[in-house]
Amino acid sequence: MSTVLGPSPAEAPAGAAAPPPADVRSLLRLAPYLRPHVVALTIMLLTSLGVVALSIAVPLVTKALIDGPITERDAGAILPLGLLALGLGVLEAVLVFWRRWVQSNAVLGIETAMRHDLYERLQRLPMAFHSRWGSGQLLSRATTDLSAIRRFSGFGVLFLLVNVVQLVATTAVLLHMYWPLGLVVAAAAAPIVWLCMRFEKEYVVVSRRVQDEQGDLATLAEEGAVGIRVIKSFGRSGHVGEQYAAAARTLHATSMDKVRLSARFWTFLGAVPNLAVAAVLLLGAIGVGRGALTPGELVAFITLMLSLVWPISSLGVILAMAQEAMTASARILEIFDTEPAIVGGTRRIERPRGHLRLEHVDFAFPDAPDEPVLRDVNLDVAPGETVALVGATGSGKTALTALVPRLWDVTGGRVLLDGIDVRELDLVHLRSLVATAFEDPTLFSMSARENLTLGRSDASDADVAEALEISQAQFVHDLPWGLDTRIGEQGLSLSGGQRQRLALARAVLARPAVLVLDDTLSALDVHTEKLVEEALGRVLGSTTGLVVAHRASTVMLADRVALVEHGTITHVGEHRELLATVPAYARLLSAEAWADDAAVSV
Repeated sequence: MSTVLGPSPAEAPAGAAAPPPADVRSLLRLAPYLRPHVVALTIMLLTSLGVVALSIAVPLVTKALIDGPITERDAGAILPLGLLALGLGVLEAVLVFWRRWVQSNAVLGIETAMRHDLYERLQRLPMAFHSRWGSGQLLSRATTDLSAIRRFSGFGVLFLLVNVVQLVATTAVLLHMYWPLGLVVAAAAAPIVWLCMRFEKEYVVVSRRVQDEQGDLATLAEEGAVGIRVIKSFGRSGHVGEQYAAAARTLHATSMDKVRLSARFWTFLGAVPNLAVAAVLLLGAIGVGRGALTPGELVAFITLMLSLVWPISSLGVILAMAQEAMTASARILEIFDTEPAIVGGTRRIERPRGHLRLEHVDFAFPDAPDEPVLRDVNLDVAPGETVALVGATGSGKTALTALVPRLWDVTGGRVLLDGIDVRELDLVHLRSLVATAFEDPTLFSMSARENLTLGRSDASDADVAEALEISQAQFVHDLPWGLDTRIGEQGLSLSGGQRQRLALARAVLARPAVLVLDDTLSALDVHTEKLVEEALGRVLGSTTGLVVAHRASTVMLADRVALVEHGTITHVGEHRELLATVPAYARLLSAEAWADDAAVSV
């Protein structure tokens, strides 16, 4: 389900929208999620109003019972009124059950729809967005914040309305029964209204701080889990633990500020109705003594007053819930208001050949527009040809390969695939034509088979077996459950070389028109690398390849080599030609070869 939200505010650089205000407007912008559940919400409202009416009716029946049959000692009339009161109580219980049953389905549906749209938006947002946001902040918005909105939309907003109706209706009945006592009840509302307004202003600030700090803490927790091997290998568990503890102490202090503010507010809300009940009891007893009030009216009055204690006391919880929901909705809207900077076109390539061409390409990261990473890059890769990108660390090789599937967009020039600017192609279609295997591969907490078929869900067992053979990843058959073995998060149970081989098999299995290998073989030993390269040579014979290479053995896979220096391609030619005519290329490969020999000798 895709829900259209309200207009977004003016965009900040790189597509980041200005944070929406944490007030009722942010909640109203999420109101479209309620529309599919209008019937359920109507039932919830009507049943709740019915419960309010019954809660007022029962004390009135009690009044009639006391002032009538009991006072007059008419035993025959007691049973009908008693049964009426019992029937009203049973009906109230049935309405409460019906409301809760309908409510559960509706609110869970609302949360599910928001969670779906939030995840879909996160998938559409570009790398620039994800590089700015901590994963813990995104996680807290997808879990804690959505839960806060669900609680308020399913419980808080309904009871806020119902409690107000109950307060107004009950006060009107009390004024009608005996206006002096009704005025006492009405007067008790004045300090409550004043305190609620003050509480709202203070609570929204501290609530936002708590939710942001929860996101920071979640980021540290995730980094500690994912980076556990690095932390342990450097013996920095204590240091990282202290960072987490410091963030936890900060969150604790802010949470205690929130608790103290809530405690003061709820204490006051609890005291006001109890003081009002005591005043009503005292003045009512005096009224009965003077004959201005009947015993039945006093009992009904006290009963109705006691029925207001919960609505007033719960007002603090509901208002706190409302402030948390408004803050949560503002945080959610920060993501919804961030428009994707990379939007696909509508064109498709019916018969892809894999002809890749870069024309005068410039690129700079969005947060550093004045520091170009690539400048005036020109490269033509014919269909079925493999070009190796060779350059020193930081020369821009990885950034160049990321422009082909539009993980980043060029800031100047254009990238063409089969003569079509990649910005004009449908984004899903483009990324089905271009497969990338990264130096630092990402594996997901799913089975080995699911990780392999991520880019091609219809792959047969024979296709999977071929991809595993090419990447020399047959080790998966030795896992406890073979291809059905669940790979741990980030593949931490595997070695670096095993993760790279699985990622390479995934890219090969996709059968792309263009295969991008970003130093994919860096973690392989020499023997395994030689086997992989031999198999890759067969694959690259029919696929356009763009290979980031540091080793001479990897360069030999390519038909031509492009030397990348200081963000631009300075030379393009065959390996032997460049080795003989370009000193910088010879020095670069000599340095890499020396490093490899040193690693082997160690």
